[in-house]
Amino acid sequence: MLVKLYGLPDSSQTLSRLAAAGISIRCALPPEKHKVVDWVRSNFSEAWASEADVAFARQPVSCFVAIQAKSLLGFACHDATCRNFFGPTGVDTNSRGKGIGAALLLACLEAMRHQGFGYAIIGGVGPADFYAKTVGAIPIAGSEPGIYRGLL
Repeated sequence: MLVKLYGLPDSSQTLSRLAAAGISIRCALPPEKHKVVDWVRSNFSEAWASEADVAFARQPVSCFVAIQAKSLLGFACHDATCRNFFGPTGVDTNSRGKGIGAALLLACLEAMRHQGFGYAIIGGVGPADFYAKTVGAIPIAGSEPGIYRGLL
């Protein structure tokens, strides 16, 4: 899916609502790499853990986290498998429905916009309706399986 980074919705209300609930969204720190990558591996997949690992190798780090009381609730990466691509991303099953996924998505897309991109690509789209509703993402015709073609 394709997202216009110059037309992103304002994230301040979402972030304020989460902050009031004690949930912070921020860029992950290098010393947290082992914890975040292990969490992604345990809660999602080895493939996503590999992509998160690459996001920690970027400068600046291209992995964002959602944290509440020192517990990891979710993550989102960009520029992991390909430059200018958003993903992977995931939220703990018990923490879904609170706006954490939307906040993580917006944090990554805003970081991409600040790096000078006008558009972003969401690769390996799962919840297409979520992306369309949250950031106005539109499908890119003929892009399946895209960059993941031939993946082991």
